[in-house]
Amino acid sequence: QVQLVESGGGLVQPGGSLRLSCTASGTIFDINIMGWYRQAPGEQRELVATVRSGGSIEYAESVKGRFTISKDNRYTVSLQMDSLKPEDTAVYYCTANLWSRGTRDYLDYWGEGTQVTVSS
Repeated sequence: QVQLVESGGGLVQPGGSLRLSCTASGTIFDINIMGWYRQAPGEQRELVATVRSGGSIEYAESVKGRFTISKDNRYTVSLQMDSLKPEDTAVYYCTANLWSRGTRDYLDYWGEGTQVTVSS
């Protein structure tokens, strides 16, 4: 079974930094895309940043210039978050579109989420 395990959330003051990491495990044949979404209370889940296997990267407009997504290795994606703002407070979810044993196609998988709180 594929699992995505996130780490690195927490409480930080405005202007501070946090680094999130997510590692995919299981019998994985190929990963098409990995990334991060977030969901604030009362809001819909929204894209933060994604990176494709070919290297192309997409950011939400609200995080451009402050957040940096990177692939640390084939199975791990990280999100460096700098200049954090209170409006960045949300549960951050790791996601991956990948092909694994027992499936015939690429499927979307989600982590359980990690809380990021930006507050003084």
